[in-house]
Amino acid sequence: PQSRLLWPDQSSGINAEYGGEEHDDLCTTLVLHGEGHTLGNVVRHMLIKNPAVEFAGYSVPHPSEDKINLRIQTYDTPCLSALYRALDDVTEVCDHVLDQIDKAEEKFKKE
Repeated sequence: PQSRLLWPDQSSGINAEYGGEEHDDLCTTLVLHGEGHTLGNVVRHMLIKNPAVEFAGYSVPHPSEDKINLRIQTYDTPCLSALYRALDDVTEVCDHVLDQIDKAEEKFKKE
């Protein structure tokens, strides 16, 4: 049986569950419903940048399925902690990009 994940703030908008029968704190597969290559590749990239992560990868089981399988393996950090950190890093990058766009727009309007 698969168990649902609850995100710390329960407002992330990500619908996820554990994939497969076996998972532990240091090696797990998550199924993210309603997601595709866009989120999968960005999260995988942020996970790989984390020195505590040994392996991170994702796959789309079938093009007609609206979900991804995200595999995370860590050295000594719980997988979900690494995932939360990766999602926070993605948020920080997006906030920075939006801030730069706002600054460029303000500068353009002044000229």
